Amino acid sequence: MEKKLPHTERQSHYDHLEQMSVSELLTSINKEDRSVPETVAGVIPKISTLVEIIGDKMKQGGRLFYLGAGTSGRLGIVDASECPPTFGVDQGRVVGLIAGGDSAIRKAVEFAEDDPEGGWNDLCSHNVNENDVVIGIAASGRTPYVIGALKRCRENNIVTGCITCNEGSELAAVADHPIEAVTGPEFVTGSTRMKAGTAQKLILNMISTAVMIQLGHVKGNRMVDMQLANNKLLDRGTRMIVEALGVPADTARKLLEETGSVRAAIEKGKE
Repeated sequence: MEKKLPHTERQSHYDHLEQMSVSELLTSINKEDRSVPETVAGVIPKISTLVEIIGDKMKQGGRLFYLGAGTSGRLGIVDASECPPTFGVDQGRVVGLIAGGDSAIRKAVEFAEDDPEGGWNDLCSHNVNENDVVIGIAASGRTPYVIGALKRCRENNIVTGCITCNEGSELAAVADHPIEAVTGPEFVTGSTRMKAGTAQKLILNMISTAVMIQLGHVKGNRMVDMQLANNKLLDRGTRMIVEALGVPADTARKLLEETGSVRAAIEKGKE
């Protein structure tokens, strides 16, 4: 009996794309994209379980690792790299790793994803251990770089999760906490940077944001620990202090400049 193709590799619901007008192309892509949040909503219970585990581990000093190849790896790196400026956590608390190393962020590295030991070797370069959580990301659920890493994590008692867009994959089978967001065939057959990538991005946003809130890096709805890296963020921080303390903007800005932190400025202003 012929093995079924993964959902992400099945034929698009659309054909003769080159004959469509630009409007038809965009409307059809948008129609497909609208199904993604609904798919993600269906796996919230799985995401919730993983978030609680990550939060507990990180409260005890553990780290979160994302591991992927191609689009999946890049999405993990984007999410990890935004945690320090957004939430003020130290570099290295959330780490994104991609098959082929940093050069693969911009340019594909041939066959890097096919090395079943590559992911584990990359994790070991960061001294991964039982305090950490590793999330493997692979739309197909078939990437050796990711599968091999999660297998080795299991052998070493390291908690694992995964984000995949197929059901019953080898990746899900080796993950302690699999998240399977089945987004279906892509508009362009097999182009998983589209719906699958969107689903992965949404789930990564949910995981990191919920974990950082658990860790206390948001107060009310404000990013009180954000890094003040440019004038836009200084202005945002000033507004937060104005809203929290009810003081004039110039007073708020002075507090911010004195303390270098929205959280510290608000605490000082309440003294």
